[in-house]
Amino acid sequence: MEKHTRVIESLQRGIAIPAHPLALDCNRRLDERRQRALSRYYLAAGAGGLAVGVHTTQFAIHDPSVGLYQPVLELAAEEMDRAGATRNEPLVRVGGLCGNTTQAVREASILADLGYHAGLLNLGAMRGESEARLVEHCTAVAEVIPVFGFYLHADVGGLELPFSFWQRFVEIDRVIAIKVAAFNRYQTIDVVRALVEASRDDIALYTGNDDNIVVDLLTPYEFVRNSETVQRRFVGGLLGHWAVWTKAATELLSECQEAASHRACSADWLRRAIAVTDMNAAIFDAPHRFVGCIPGILEVLRRQGLLEGVWCLDDNELLSPGQADEISRVCAAYPELTDDAFVAEHRDSWLSG
Repeated sequence: MEKHTRVIESLQRGIAIPAHPLALDCNRRLDERRQRALSRYYLAAGAGGLAVGVHTTQFAIHDPSVGLYQPVLELAAEEMDRAGATRNEPLVRVGGLCGNTTQAVREASILADLGYHAGLLNLGAMRGESEARLVEHCTAVAEVIPVFGFYLHADVGGLELPFSFWQRFVEIDRVIAIKVAAFNRYQTIDVVRALVEASRDDIALYTGNDDNIVVDLLTPYEFVRNSETVQRRFVGGLLGHWAVWTKAATELLSECQEAASHRACSADWLRRAIAVTDMNAAIFDAPHRFVGCIPGILEVLRRQGLLEGVWCLDDNELLSPGQADEISRVCAAYPELTDDAFVAEHRDSWLSG
């Protein structure tokens, strides 16, 4: 119980949670050495936890025929065990959940058995189901493991979820956080307003809006509840964008939290917000509706020497035309948002340890 309480406290305080990529070799098999090196990098860079088995890890690992879901979760858990032994604060362990209710409950059991703290629940497989059925699905999963709600962008497999869904979702007892990754201000407001109206002040808000990271972290969201103005904020991020240049990302989060606490957001923050979004557009391949999102992340890690290539389980998942040049452009334009020197200093130890 004490450990669970400390995890909740860390989530509510606000941490950086990178969405963990999948390291494959040229034969598209799991590269365990480099998979471990990525975990070590994120934890050394100051991440407060890891999200594994999520979109950035490639949803295909949830296919039993691929056989990678549990092995990848196990590797990350082992690295968090090792890193956590020297930390005062617990590392928050989030695992991705997909599929129909039977599959999601089965995966939730795997997460619980491996010591994960929450399941990031992707509802994409429930497309076409009624709102009541979606809530039943979420409730069934929450009976197995605490749930990290997930508003996933429709272009990468998510559902559009109305305000009425979020009103019902936040009534589920074991919801402990929500990641909003709708890339849509209207839909983001729906989630925050539902939390306020339900008086669920215990549910932590995490941005997954990679197009709006800085502004999400600085914005006070205010709504009226029982004639009283109530404010909520995004306290941290669970982001694919933070799977690259992670040390710079954790430092950015700390600066955003400091600025928000002092209500001191100068115009320079707006400039920085645009810089981060410009970088994200290149990595996530926004001009091509995000089809090169995962290869873009892998390409940055390849250039840093953490990965050998940008291989995905789907051999059709490649960098888009011009995407590599865009990544080069933003790296040159915003060197303060990269951490290449940090990676170069420690890379060999992460790969050999």
